[in-house]
Amino acid sequence: MTCADYTSVRIVRCTTAMANDGGFVRVLGRADVLALAFGAMIGFGWIVLTSDFITEAGPGGAALAFVLGGFVIMLVGLCYAELVSAMPHAGGEHHYGLRALGGRGAFVVSWAMLLGYVSVAAFEAVALPETVLYLFPDMLSVHLWSVAGYDVYLSWVAVGAGSAVVVTALNYFGIRPASVFQTVAVLFLLGAGALLLVGSLTNGSAGKMEPLFTGGVSGLFVVLVAVPFLFVGFDVIPQSASEVNLPHRQVGKLLVVSVACAAGWYAMIMLTVGSGLGPAELADADLASADGMAKLWDSPAMGDLLILGGIAGIFTSWNAFLIGASRLVYAMAESRMLPAWLGKLHPRYRTPSNAVLAIGLLTVLAPLFGEPMLTWLVNAGGINIVVAYTAVVLCFLILRRREPAMERPFTTPAGPVVGWTALALSLGLGVLYLPGMPAALDFPSEWAIVGGWWLAGALLVWRLPKITPGADAEERLVASVAARGGEPPAGDRDAGDSSGHLTGREPR
Repeated sequence: MTCADYTSVRIVRCTTAMANDGGFVRVLGRADVLALAFGAMIGFGWIVLTSDFITEAGPGGAALAFVLGGFVIMLVGLCYAELVSAMPHAGGEHHYGLRALGGRGAFVVSWAMLLGYVSVAAFEAVALPETVLYLFPDMLSVHLWSVAGYDVYLSWVAVGAGSAVVVTALNYFGIRPASVFQTVAVLFLLGAGALLLVGSLTNGSAGKMEPLFTGGVSGLFVVLVAVPFLFVGFDVIPQSASEVNLPHRQVGKLLVVSVACAAGWYAMIMLTVGSGLGPAELADADLASADGMAKLWDSPAMGDLLILGGIAGIFTSWNAFLIGASRLVYAMAESRMLPAWLGKLHPRYRTPSNAVLAIGLLTVLAPLFGEPMLTWLVNAGGINIVVAYTAVVLCFLILRRREPAMERPFTTPAGPVVGWTALALSLGLGVLYLPGMPAALDFPSEWAIVGGWWLAGALLVWRLPKITPGADAEERLVASVAARGGEPPAGDRDAGDSSGHLTGREPR
């Protein structure tokens, strides 16, 4: 569908709504973008993991870890902000990698981030039935099997898998319904958080927060290692850049603001819950945030209300990462790194429908592995997110040096200093996952997920031709694959849009 299909009365509206990037509809405004990124970063980790964080580091230590981790992510976010303003194309990191690192380097960036996105979406599919179980403890029926000592029930799986179908359908039918849902859910989430803060200010006890710091450096590291997983989400903005209807400079600024908001949220949760539950109560808590809310308000109903806020967080994160993952898969398919059918846009809804269905299928399968998947996905996804962040920072530094004249509507202040600092800190976060470190990945479960993912990636990347970096790297990659007798063009690439550009990309 192009603007030529419309009557003359509708041509102006059509030209405004549809970009020269293959038909993605530009409908996301400032509030939509902020809700998308903030909702993605909040998710449900603040409900299910708060007890572990406070137990390991204390309320003050956990809050400090989120401030420090937020600072690291903020530096990475500043690198992203400049890159997304310069290359506002669906697929974000994929395009930065192509221009700075070449074909195979771009695959590494994209493949690492894709596991991060898929792991978060799958995490939410497991977290939702675990949350519903808190509200309805008698819901378990029809035992299926056990995974790592945890019994998996059909009713539990049905809640997670059924919700995965709903979220997938929501994204299949267009970015506008998905963004409206996101905004409403984020507002509800913020309301629940505001009540928790009020309860802490009026009924919280500083005595219950003692000791404020526990576990020393090791305790701090346990929380820090979860930060990349919990904060991943601001980068959904670059993934959906082709659907944002804002000046590119503003997109970069909103990305940075969203990271600051998320850091403040997580720090607030650690301190407020710590003021409501002492160490002994934390040890007995099923979901510490909800139990803390109930204690602060002296009302079990308020705990249930926070759980509903957590469920809203599940859906905001789930929705955002399905958007981000599907756009990244779409971009990789457009570049011939993945099968061409994943790069098709739906002719009516203008969504990467096949990519949405593929990611949705993975989230449907996640609940079959039971509650242990929560921890496995946090750590396996986290290390890949750090790999992707490190690579994006490298792209930022390389392009600053190689292409100083590249148009950058948003320019990061003290760019080289920010870039090198972000690189060093990202590498430092990555070290925390290695064997012998306090937060090392578990063997075999977590290393099996990481190893299996990269084995599949190796099988895909070996067939890619060697393409040097540059602004035209994607065009050269597609031409090289075609010359080898590769698949036919993805999506609508064989059709020109009204401006004469090949669909599937914006004019550069």
